[in-house]
This record gives sequence, structure tokens and C-alpha cells, in this order.
Amino acid sequence: QRRFTRLINGIGTLPYSERLDRLKLTTLAERRIRGDLLETFKVVNNKAQYGHGQNLFKLGRRGRNLLMPRTNSGVNLSKDVSRLNDNFISERVRSYWNNLPKSVREASDVNHFKTSLEYYKKETDTLSHDNFWHISS
Repeated sequence: QRRFTRLINGIGTLPYSERLDRLKLTTLAERRIRGDLLETFKVVNNKAQYGHGQNLFKLGRRGRNLLMPRTNSGVNLSKDVSRLNDNFISERVRSYWNNLPKSVREASDVNHFKTSLEYYKKETDTLSHDNFWHISS
């Protein structure tokens, strides 16, 4: 994506973040997180196709927050295994999901969730002038 945006006449020499702004694009990392949040919404609300992922997340008592999955009987995992676990969707999405307001998490359907998520993202971006996902671009 970085390389492709450099090929566009008139903006190729601009910094990457400005090229994305002008083209109204998001970073690949932001799109991955958004996709993870959509899949999480589907699983948590039993809207996943064919009932996939029902054991993927553990919810808190009130059914709002995602909890950290249990480790193997309290055994310390090696750093390599721990790093590998960070790539699982249940690990990647937990903090982002838990930081969403209740109104977004409790949307009535997938399209309402998408709309609420975009509205929240825009609202947060204008208030903080920071990257919504708090990831590097």
C-alpha cells in the first residue's frame, strides 16, 4: 500500500499519512483491527456463519468485556509461545473491544455495528487528533 500510493501523480512525494488522508484510505493495520472487531461482534452475538468461534472468547460476568483466556494451569509459557499467542484474534482484539463504548458493542446487527464503529472512530479522531486504534501508521 505504501509503494502503491507513491505511484500516484501529485501525491507520491508526500508522507505516507498525508497520502492516506488525501486518498481517504486507512492503514492495513487499522483494517485488520476493524475486521477483527467485526468478527468478534459476530461471534459474541451468535451471528457467526455456521456457529464458528463460539469457544473463541470468554466474556466477563456482565457479558460485556472480553477476558483473557486461561493459560495452561498457570504454567509459564516460553517467550516464543507467548509471542505466538499474541497473533490469535482473541488476543489481538481484546483491548480494542473492551475500549469500545457499550452503545457500539451492543449494536442490534452487523450493519448497525459497522455504522456505530465508524461513527465512534470519527468522533474519537476529531476529539483527540490521534490515531483511533493507537497503532503506528
